[in-house]
Amino acid sequence: MDIRNLERLLKLCGEPKFRAAQIKKAVYQDGVFSFSEITTISKDLREKLAEELSVLSFDDEKIIKERDGQSIKALLKLKDGNLIETVLISPKPGLWSACISSQVGCAMGCRFCATGKMGFIRNLTAEEITDQVLFWKIFLKDNQEPKTINQKLTNIVYMGMGEPFLNWEEVRQSLKDLIDPELFGFGSRSISVSTCGIGEGISNFSKEFPQVNLAISLHFASDKNRSNYMPVNNKYNLKELKKSLQTYFENSNRKVFIEYIMLEGTNDSQRDALDLAKYLKSFGKNHLLHVNLIRYNTTSENLKPSSENATQKFKNNLLQNGISTTIRKSLGEEIQGACGQLAGK
Repeated sequence: MDIRNLERLLKLCGEPKFRAAQIKKAVYQDGVFSFSEITTISKDLREKLAEELSVLSFDDEKIIKERDGQSIKALLKLKDGNLIETVLISPKPGLWSACISSQVGCAMGCRFCATGKMGFIRNLTAEEITDQVLFWKIFLKDNQEPKTINQKLTNIVYMGMGEPFLNWEEVRQSLKDLIDPELFGFGSRSISVSTCGIGEGISNFSKEFPQVNLAISLHFASDKNRSNYMPVNNKYNLKELKKSLQTYFENSNRKVFIEYIMLEGTNDSQRDALDLAKYLKSFGKNHLLHVNLIRYNTTSENLKPSSENATQKFKNNLLQNGISTTIRKSLGEEIQGACGQLAGK
């Protein structure tokens, strides 16, 4: 919902200031889907708002669920006809995380990512970003299954389509709205933003949102390999990324999550593990770094996921070198909603 436009319209209508608070509570906290259902305001105002505004800035084109019920993907059609995807995942019964997009497409061109193959189309507005969260809040309210378990949206991750730090102003506003107690009221530490390493973005983020989680899409510990698969490394190489993260640690002293996709025969050897450990240990902040090993979810015929055995050996090698590491459970592959698979279709 366009909060700024709502407040402008209420002012034009001569409504008292508390009216905006009533409407925001109904939408963001009570999960009301349409203005006609807000009974705390007059019928005339409900009709006026319905004519001028929409609660959501898009229409849902398609919603698909994984058979185990742990992942749900929505294809959303924006007002200009562009399509984005957002995913809801449940790591534990009753608890859900929303994976949201910040752009239509992506300019980064990572070879293992379906979104990157789309190219960049446009940035999302703050409204379009936060409306994905609002969409899932309303969805969970209307689809309580099983009825005996209270379904709750607990975490937000900016890991959908796009590079958040290349849309900083809108992402910045969306973060403010998500943690605003009068709107969504999420705690900063329940939100994570993932970047492939945009230096100035990391700097801005650390200054304004030091308590929001930061995740780095690293995937390679050598500049040659990283540049080959992630063109962003040509501008923000490993040395530059290290400088950015050292500044981040100075500003926030918060843990950083290192994302590492396991690709068979590409970045999963024991040599690769040693190179990764050496690179991360050079920060001198082992206690503030945690590696998530992620099974590659197929988006290219030329790339394959590492075996469970190779992934386990890679993990053990990192642990032996003092690097905190886990193998992250992959959810959503069945519905093409796992990491790297979102393509707006």
